[in-house]
Amino acid sequence: MQSKGHIEALLTDQMLDELIRIRRHLHQFPEPSFEEHNTSAYIRGILDEWGIAYKFPIVNTGILAWIKGNKPGKRIALRSDMDALPINEQTGLDYQSENPGVMHACGHDIHMVSLLGTIRILDQLKDHIHGEVLFIFQPGEEKVPGGAKLMLEAGIFDGKLPDMIIAQHVLPDMEAGHVGFKPGIYMASSDEIYITVNGKGGHGALPEHINDPVLMASHILITLQQEINRKSPGGVPTVLSFGKVSAEGAVNVIPNQVNLEGTFRTMNEDWRKEAHRLIDKIASGIASSMGGSCLVEIRHGYPVLHNHEQITEEAKKKAIQLMGQDHVEDMDIRMTAEDFAWFAQSVPGMMYRLGVRKPGSDKIYPLHTTGFRADESALKTGISLLSFLAVELLKTPPV
Repeated sequence: MQSKGHIEALLTDQMLDELIRIRRHLHQFPEPSFEEHNTSAYIRGILDEWGIAYKFPIVNTGILAWIKGNKPGKRIALRSDMDALPINEQTGLDYQSENPGVMHACGHDIHMVSLLGTIRILDQLKDHIHGEVLFIFQPGEEKVPGGAKLMLEAGIFDGKLPDMIIAQHVLPDMEAGHVGFKPGIYMASSDEIYITVNGKGGHGALPEHINDPVLMASHILITLQQEINRKSPGGVPTVLSFGKVSAEGAVNVIPNQVNLEGTFRTMNEDWRKEAHRLIDKIASGIASSMGGSCLVEIRHGYPVLHNHEQITEEAKKKAIQLMGQDHVEDMDIRMTAEDFAWFAQSVPGMMYRLGVRKPGSDKIYPLHTTGFRADESALKTGISLLSFLAVELLKTPPV
């Protein structure tokens, strides 16, 4: 395990302090999906300072950097996302967001710095690298259709796909210093559902003169929940949730229109297509039967994330060698979604989880909330493991 010793020696406290400073800067100045201009410029400035080759722009703000080893071999890609969420941060941290309404509430700042730290390490380990390591800084993970899809369509790899691709994602439930793996189907597909229900509004005290779209929408919501869950194939996880209902009326005013917005998630692509058909049919049928009309728009989001079994199992073994059995966990499926699934459809790939809960604490700061925070000791784990996996998986490629 020669590379383990090299990585441990290179990842000094001084380097970690520098990387934590970089992380805090990124956290302090987050940018929305596909608007990561300053973030991208900041990362490129660091790459320039370190003398790392890269290609820019890809999908406006995206970056592809690379390091070629001194030994022949295959190519592995490591990916980080760059965008933040439309959330007002309320952590009270000294370095909390200074951009109103934007926050790194999903840990993408941790992802970026883990990748930068890995670049810093691997640039000094070229004699131990069999092949080439690619580093993807990706825009727009949080916004459909996802930056991964657009980067692939833009030809990020110039027609020469890497042999493997890996990403990590923070997990606030898991203690910092731990990582988790799940081979096979891991994360759900994700689609956005927009339903516009049209009727005839009027005075709430005169229902005989109106065709109530609020009532129609209520029937649609309840029936969709019943029918989609009832007709989902056995053993196929399915979630249909509506988080926004807009009826611009008043206590005694029925509007002409009601808008519903929600998400549909599952782990089976055939059922996904059938569910889309059913959602349209059920909603339109209910509105029509009640004298109204309905427009259903389904915006296709991310596909199911499938972790390549061989890569995942081999990466888990390497993680145990690096960190010890007690720090490597088995994960269950998640109904959250990730646009990394687009990369994993094109290249044998795997996403693992990086714990960011403060060691010894039971306090969890959930993702996508105003109070999300990550214990920065997780950076050492994220950098060490990404570096180790890149070197080791290229030595004896599992695919």
